[in-house]
Amino acid sequence: MSVEFVDTNILLYAHDRSAGKRHEKAVELLVRLFEEKTRAVSVQVLTEFYAAATKKLAMTSAEAEQVLIDMAAWVIHRPDHADLIRAAGLQRRHHISWWDALIVNSAIELGCSVLWTEDLSSGQRYGGVMARNPFL
Repeated sequence: MSVEFVDTNILLYAHDRSAGKRHEKAVELLVRLFEEKTRAVSVQVLTEFYAAATKKLAMTSAEAEQVLIDMAAWVIHRPDHADLIRAAGLQRRHHISWWDALIVNSAIELGCSVLWTEDLSSGQRYGGVMARNPFL
């Protein structure tokens, strides 16, 4: 079974009760991925989540840290130098931001079938990975 990659914004909406429908959709998605054991992220996503959660969501450091601890069972991509080089190529080839290219590369490296994000065009393929927006 292929894993599905979750971008930072999905995690943030799942922890932001004021996000309305986006909160509900993000929670539904994460519950499904948790039950199916098909969830994946990268160190980049975890660091972006922590930074945004403690700043924008006003989570305490301890609360955000607990989320990181709870995600230990996820498949986690830890990019290395070669990943940076591959991401640079993805950025040029697909005309996407550097940060999105790093995310796409992580999803590709983990063999993900889906990259859940609202930052890329839903339905766009990057190798074997399809970007999908759970809020559409």
